Amino acid sequence: MSRGHEERLAGLGIELPPASKPVANYLSCKRSGDLLFVGGHGPIGPAGVVVGKVGGALTLEQGRDAARLTALSLLATVRDALGSLDRVRQVVKVLGMVNCAPGFNRTPAVIDGCSDLLVAVFGDAGRHTRSAVGMAELPFDIAVEIELILEVD
Repeated sequence: MSRGHEERLAGLGIELPPASKPVANYLSCKRSGDLLFVGGHGPIGPAGVVVGKVGGALTLEQGRDAARLTALSLLATVRDALGSLDRVRQVVKVLGMVNCAPGFNRTPAVIDGCSDLLVAVFGDAGRHTRSAVGMAELPFDIAVEIELILEVD
Protein backbone atom coordinates (compact mmCIF):
# COMPACT_ATOMS: atom_id res chain seq x y z
CA MET A 1 0.00 0.00 0.00
CA SER A 2 1.45 3.37 -0.98
CA ARG A 3 1.74 6.18 1.50
CA GLY A 4 -0.43 9.23 1.05
CA HIS A 5 1.00 12.61 0.16
CA GLU A 6 0.24 14.04 3.61
CA GLU A 7 1.99 11.10 5.28
CA ARG A 8 4.99 11.47 2.97
CA LEU A 9 5.17 15.20 3.76
CA ALA A 10 5.17 14.45 7.49
CA GLY A 11 7.75 11.71 6.99
CA LEU A 12 10.04 14.27 5.37
CA GLY A 13 9.68 16.43 8.49
CA ILE A 14 8.09 19.24 6.48
CA GLU A 15 5.60 21.57 8.08
CA LEU A 16 3.79 23.86 5.66
CA PRO A 17 3.43 27.57 6.35
CA PRO A 18 -0.01 29.16 6.54
CA ALA A 19 -1.62 29.60 3.13
CA SER A 20 -1.02 33.06 1.75
CA LYS A 21 -3.97 35.19 0.75
CA PRO A 22 -4.24 37.26 -2.44
CA VAL A 23 -3.10 40.86 -2.06
CA ALA A 24 -5.10 42.22 -5.01
CA ASN A 25 -8.06 41.37 -7.24
CA TYR A 26 -7.27 37.74 -8.07
CA LEU A 27 -7.64 34.23 -6.65
CA SER A 28 -4.72 32.22 -5.27
CA CYS A 29 -6.07 29.19 -7.14
CA LYS A 30 -8.98 28.23 -9.35
CA ARG A 31 -10.40 24.84 -10.16
CA SER A 32 -11.67 23.91 -13.62
CA GLY A 33 -12.91 20.33 -13.83
CA ASP A 34 -10.21 18.10 -12.44
CA LEU A 35 -7.48 20.74 -12.84
CA LEU A 36 -6.37 23.15 -10.14
CA PHE A 37 -4.51 26.24 -11.39
CA VAL A 38 -2.38 27.77 -8.65
CA GLY A 39 -1.34 31.35 -9.31
CA GLY A 40 2.13 32.77 -8.84
CA HIS A 41 3.64 32.48 -5.38
CA GLY A 42 6.90 33.89 -4.10
CA PRO A 43 9.50 32.82 -1.54
CA ILE A 44 8.40 33.64 1.99
CA GLY A 45 10.25 31.95 4.83
CA PRO A 46 10.84 32.41 8.54
CA ALA A 47 13.30 35.24 7.81
CA GLY A 48 10.80 37.02 5.54
CA VAL A 49 10.56 37.42 1.78
CA VAL A 50 13.60 36.40 -0.27
CA VAL A 51 14.42 39.28 -2.60
CA GLY A 52 17.18 40.00 -5.07
CA LYS A 53 18.56 38.84 -8.37
CA VAL A 54 19.94 35.32 -8.68
CA GLY A 55 23.45 35.51 -10.08
CA GLY A 56 23.83 38.93 -8.47
CA ALA A 57 22.86 39.54 -4.84
CA LEU A 58 21.82 35.87 -4.54
CA THR A 59 23.81 32.76 -5.36
CA LEU A 60 22.44 29.86 -7.35
CA GLU A 61 22.01 27.91 -4.11
CA GLN A 62 20.11 30.78 -2.48
CA GLY A 63 17.86 30.94 -5.55
CA ARG A 64 17.28 27.20 -5.33
CA ASP A 65 16.36 27.56 -1.64
CA ALA A 66 13.97 30.37 -2.59
CA ALA A 67 12.30 28.06 -5.13
CA ARG A 68 11.91 25.39 -2.43
CA LEU A 69 10.32 27.94 -0.06
CA THR A 70 7.98 28.93 -2.87
CA ALA A 71 6.98 25.29 -3.37
CA LEU A 72 6.09 25.05 0.33
CA SER A 73 3.88 28.12 -0.02
CA LEU A 74 2.22 26.64 -3.12
CA LEU A 75 1.52 23.38 -1.27
CA ALA A 76 0.01 25.33 1.63
CA THR A 77 -2.38 27.01 -0.82
CA VAL A 78 -3.26 23.65 -2.40
CA ARG A 79 -3.96 22.08 1.00
CA ASP A 80 -6.09 25.10 1.96
CA ALA A 81 -8.11 24.80 -1.27
CA LEU A 82 -8.56 21.02 -1.23
CA GLY A 83 -8.48 20.18 2.48
CA SER A 84 -5.69 17.64 1.95
CA LEU A 85 -2.74 17.08 -0.36
CA ASP A 86 -4.00 13.50 -0.69
CA ARG A 87 -6.52 14.85 -3.22
CA VAL A 88 -3.70 15.65 -5.66
CA ARG A 89 -3.54 13.01 -8.41
CA GLN A 90 -0.52 14.52 -10.12
CA VAL A 91 1.45 17.66 -10.75
CA VAL A 92 0.97 18.52 -14.42
CA LYS A 93 2.95 21.72 -15.03
CA VAL A 94 5.31 24.10 -13.24
CA LEU A 95 6.09 27.58 -14.51
CA GLY A 96 9.12 28.98 -12.71
CA MET A 97 10.26 32.56 -13.17
CA VAL A 98 13.63 33.65 -11.82
CA ASN A 99 14.65 37.23 -11.10
CA CYS A 100 18.01 37.14 -12.92
CA ALA A 101 21.10 39.30 -12.89
CA PRO A 102 22.35 40.07 -16.41
CA GLY A 103 24.06 37.03 -17.89
CA PHE A 104 22.60 34.49 -15.42
CA ASN A 105 21.25 31.55 -17.44
CA ARG A 106 20.99 28.69 -14.94
CA THR A 107 17.26 29.15 -14.35
CA PRO A 108 16.48 25.40 -14.56
CA ALA A 109 18.90 24.73 -11.68
CA VAL A 110 17.09 27.36 -9.59
CA ILE A 111 13.62 25.93 -10.25
CA ASP A 112 14.94 22.46 -9.38
CA GLY A 113 14.44 23.60 -5.77
CA CYS A 114 10.69 23.47 -6.41
CA SER A 115 10.66 20.43 -8.70
CA ASP A 116 12.75 18.32 -6.32
CA LEU A 117 10.39 19.09 -3.43
CA LEU A 118 7.30 18.22 -5.50
CA VAL A 119 8.79 14.84 -6.44
CA ALA A 120 9.81 14.19 -2.81
CA VAL A 121 6.25 14.88 -1.61
CA PHE A 122 4.22 13.32 -4.44
CA GLY A 123 6.61 10.64 -5.72
CA ASP A 124 6.07 9.80 -9.39
CA ALA A 125 2.86 11.85 -9.31
CA GLY A 126 5.09 14.88 -8.66
CA ARG A 127 6.96 14.55 -11.98
CA HIS A 128 5.79 17.33 -14.25
CA THR A 129 6.37 19.37 -17.36
CA ARG A 130 8.12 22.63 -16.68
CA SER A 131 9.25 25.99 -17.94
CA ALA A 132 12.05 27.80 -16.11
CA VAL A 133 12.58 31.29 -17.44
CA GLY A 134 14.67 34.28 -16.47
CA MET A 135 13.10 37.67 -15.91
CA ALA A 136 14.63 41.13 -15.71
CA GLU A 137 12.28 41.99 -12.82
CA LEU A 138 9.69 40.29 -10.62
CA PRO A 139 7.09 41.95 -8.37
CA PHE A 140 8.58 43.51 -5.24
CA ASP A 141 12.02 42.21 -6.33
CA ILE A 142 11.19 38.64 -5.19
CA ALA A 143 13.82 36.08 -6.21
CA VAL A 144 11.41 33.63 -7.86
CA GLU A 145 7.74 33.32 -8.74
CA ILE A 146 6.21 29.92 -9.45
CA GLU A 147 2.81 28.70 -10.72
CA LEU A 148 1.39 25.15 -10.70
CA ILE A 149 -1.22 23.18 -12.57
CA LEU A 150 -2.40 20.04 -10.77
CA GLU A 151 -4.82 17.23 -11.55
CA VAL A 152 -6.99 16.70 -8.46
CA ASP A 153 -9.86 14.61 -7.09
